[in-house]
Amino acid sequence: MPGKHVEGIAEKACRRCKDNSAVLVVRLEPLCRDCFNRYVQTKAIKRMETFRVRNSAPDQQRKILLPVSFGVSSVSLLHILDTHLKTQQAKTGRTGYSLVVFFVDTSSIDEKSPNPELLKRLQESYPDHTYVSVALQDLVAHIPPGDPLLELVPALGLENTPTLERFSTLVNSLTSATARADVLSTLRTRLIVERAKLAGCEGILWGDSTTKLAEKTLSETAKGRGFSLPWQILDGESPFGIGFHYPLRDVLKKELASYVELSDPSLSTFVHEGSTLATQASMSSKNTTIDDLMKQYFESVEENFPSIVANVVRTTGKLEASEVAQSDPRCSLCKMPVVQGRFGIHGWGGDQQDGLLPAGADTATGLCYGCTRSMPRSTVVSNGSS
Repeated sequence: MPGKHVEGIAEKACRRCKDNSAVLVVRLEPLCRDCFNRYVQTKAIKRMETFRVRNSAPDQQRKILLPVSFGVSSVSLLHILDTHLKTQQAKTGRTGYSLVVFFVDTSSIDEKSPNPELLKRLQESYPDHTYVSVALQDLVAHIPPGDPLLELVPALGLENTPTLERFSTLVNSLTSATARADVLSTLRTRLIVERAKLAGCEGILWGDSTTKLAEKTLSETAKGRGFSLPWQILDGESPFGIGFHYPLRDVLKKELASYVELSDPSLSTFVHEGSTLATQASMSSKNTTIDDLMKQYFESVEENFPSIVANVVRTTGKLEASEVAQSDPRCSLCKMPVVQGRFGIHGWGGDQQDGLLPAGADTATGLCYGCTRSMPRSTVVSNGSS
């Protein structure tokens, strides 16, 4: 059982080093603190082969962006990468890459969001990296002029209106909890990508664990955006023109929760309190999101059946991303390629799209089917006319 403390475990020897007493059982293997920490770190570092020192030029520092949400995954990844960089420096006198740690501040529109002060704590403990924080509503300032998103929701482009007011108008116009969560997550990704490009980064290191990737697989499929899974789950070039990498894709969330506690010193002081609690679906179906349901499901499954979680990600990993050309139409909201007649609205939504968009409306709004479920035409029109 992943990261599970078992009664009497201290009486067992670590299966790897044989010298120390085990502190927890990881996938049926009793491990001591040192061997467990090494197990998690090795899983992540193996996924960083592209960024080894020998793959970088001495006179050119490669930059990669690490978004932090102050959950156990992103905090663990920062700690692991900081250790990795120090090891590279000690062995070769230089590093294979540098980190830009980026936090999207949503505190002005979400009372449950992490305290921005946590970023200052990280910077004090890991001072060798660049730190940037941007409020989500400031996405408008990062979007290139003429971006389809501004045409989709013209209210975002009103220069005489405060950005927070514009953003709040958009969020409040969304009709369901799932729609709000989906749109905010999509816009957060857009902001992260734009900031990575602005900082000259060649890639983004997402802190998604095996559990998170499994959640995303089912939730994105349920939302009608399953066609985008190869770009949202796999390492490699994304449709945004920047590389996506998932170093923690082989580590379960429960294992990372144990890693945070067993690290020396403990990383728990950097973790947002709400992220460590088991996900509870709202008693009201009106306030329940698809994402919450998937989190709750996989958190319960990984406790006793971690192989099921890993199999979901492994199976999704066999999907192949379609070839994407710059001229291919893109969704105005999520920016994913929309191949008309195959993955777009024509012939894909079927009867489910009735009442959302009239025939041919996709060419006007430029939305993929998944995004029409979050932003139906009434939302786009009402924002555009406000």
